[in-house]
Amino acid sequence: MPKIIENVREELLRETKRQLDERGYEGTTIRSVAAATGIGIGTVYNYFKSKDMLIASFMLEDWRVALDKMRSPKDRTPRGVLFAVYDALSEFKKAHISLFSDHEAAKSFNTSHSEYHRTLRGQIASIVAPVSSKIGKNPDFTAEFIAESLIAWTMEERDFDEVYSVLESIIK
Repeated sequence: MPKIIENVREELLRETKRQLDERGYEGTTIRSVAAATGIGIGTVYNYFKSKDMLIASFMLEDWRVALDKMRSPKDRTPRGVLFAVYDALSEFKKAHISLFSDHEAAKSFNTSHSEYHRTLRGQIASIVAPVSSKIGKNPDFTAEFIAESLIAWTMEERDFDEVYSVLESIIK
């Protein structure tokens, strides 16, 4: 009789996160995740076509949570909206710091990076657009510029007050 495992997908995602934190990108394999969860390798491939798809799946789930936080700021002022974006980006970065700082992961994701980056920037720009909608002749450009700045400054771990003082000069 086949072994029945509940929440297979969630268990695979949880174990992959754990291994990435402990072993890094190169030390985490489909085989090691399967062995640690007691799930057959073939079953893992039924859920995820590759290690990169497995990693992308949990990152996407975490990104959706981050977007929800960005879209529902407690404070709807320009500062509140920008802080909600900055804070959610910071949390996302902290949750995935092992991947962001892993050179092997960077090599693997290098080919798809610019496409994903453009998508993320566009999602963030749509959130900050109301803050920048009355600016200049090209508010879409301004929203994209603010989004890109927030991404970069979050990765650099800049202080939000410093970030906001620069952005405030753009949006006022």
